[in-house]
Formats: sequence, C-alpha cells, structure tokens
Amino acid sequence: MVSAHLLWVFIGALAIVYALPGPDMALVLQMSATRGIRHGVAVAFGLASARATHVTLSALGVAALLRSAPWLYDGVRIAGGLYLAYVAIQIFRSPAFGLDTPPAGAGAPTLRAAYAKGILSSILNPKALLFCSVLLPQFVHPEAGPVWSQVLELGVVLVLVGMAFDLALAAGTTHLSGWLKRHPRAQTVQRWTFSAALLAFAVRLSLD
Repeated sequence: MVSAHLLWVFIGALAIVYALPGPDMALVLQMSATRGIRHGVAVAFGLASARATHVTLSALGVAALLRSAPWLYDGVRIAGGLYLAYVAIQIFRSPAFGLDTPPAGAGAPTLRAAYAKGILSSILNPKALLFCSVLLPQFVHPEAGPVWSQVLELGVVLVLVGMAFDLALAAGTTHLSGWLKRHPRAQTVQRWTFSAALLAFAVRLSLD
C-alpha cells in the first residue's frame, strides 16, 4: 500500500500536470461552453476512461513497447495529431460555435459523441501513455507491498484526480455560455481561439 505522504506528493504532481494547458483541457472548455455541462461531463468521463486505459496499458508494458518501436510510436502520434486537427476544423466550421443546439436529426452532437471525443483525444496521445509509465514507477516501492496493488491504487488516484479537475472545469465554464449567447463577436473569438489551440496541439503532437 502506498504511504499517505507519498500519495499526497503524487496528487500534487498530478495537480500540476492537469493544470497545464493541453488538448484535453481545450476540449473540456469548448464542449462545456458551447453545449452545456452535460456534454462537458461526458467529455470528462471519456478522458477518465482513456486515462484508465493508459494506466492499464502502462502496467502491461505497452508503453515500453512504444519506446522500443519508434515506428509504432510515430504512427499513434500522427493519428492523434490528425484527430485533433479534425476536431479543430469541426469547431471552426460550426455556426455560432454551436451555442444554438440544432434540432434532433440535424447533426446535433450527442452525449455519446462527446464521450467518444474525450476518449479519442486522449487515447491517441502516446505521450499520455508514456507519462503514466514514467510517473507511476516513481511512487511504487516493492517493500511496501505487492506492486500490482500499488499500481492499481495510484492508477485509481490518477483517474479520479483528473476527473475531478475536468468536472470542476466543466462546471465553471458553463457559466460562460449565457454571456457568449449575448455577444456574437465573442463567439467568433472563442471559435478561432479553440480551433487555433487544438491545431497547435495537433502540430506539436505530430512533430515532437
């Protein structure tokens, strides 16, 4: 079992990482501000599912495989960059940044689609998987008990802290939607900002 002191240090490290701007944060902000808290929460659950998958894959040694097979790492990295670019183009092309929900059957985004976006935006980022494989072992000590139970405990904490951060972000961002509806120019600025941010993350992910 991980000691309480080590666990708090781990949570502090996670808080710093989650507070840094990235594609996950941009997606939560965009979906929450334009579609409401339910869609923001759906994205948060998608991100949590992806992080749980990363922890599992890291424990199984897939991260080590990516490090030893550059072509595989590059393939996943480029796929992730292309997906982020696709999402950025979708945001840019959406009318009024999607603040007026289109009628059912007219391409209205569903909660399932928001959940899927959350999963894909994170699962296709090999850096997130490598991050888990680098961070988790730093807090695992064989003398403290079974390694698998420590990895499980740290993985659960990683997912829960990330979800708490995303949910808080979604709840805070939804308050902007009313103001955006009253300011059409702000909608345009927001659309350009989020599109540019995601495109920048896509280029960085593809080139790094």
